[in-house]
Amino acid sequence: MSDVTRILSAIDEGDPHAAGQLLPLVYDELRTLAAQKLAQEKPGQTLDATALVHDVYIRLVVSEASDRACEPHYTSRRHFFAAAAEAM
Repeated sequence: MSDVTRILSAIDEGDPHAAGQLLPLVYDELRTLAAQKLAQEKPGQTLDATALVHDVYIRLVVSEASDRACEPHYTSRRHFFAAAAEAM
């Protein structure tokens, strides 16, 4: 089990510190993904890759950690990154 999957499981189990542990592990890959997504958009976008990563992280992880009824629960690293790509 990868560190990302283990931390996602901890978030799902209600660990209040797990969301903070996840960001350093996924940030660079999320930023690369965000830059790729933004490169496909029309010029003049006001959102940059950093802002997009922060927005997606808040929607997918912080909201999940603070609202136990929130779905989905990420089953793996791959599942998390697929959800992040879709959210972007």
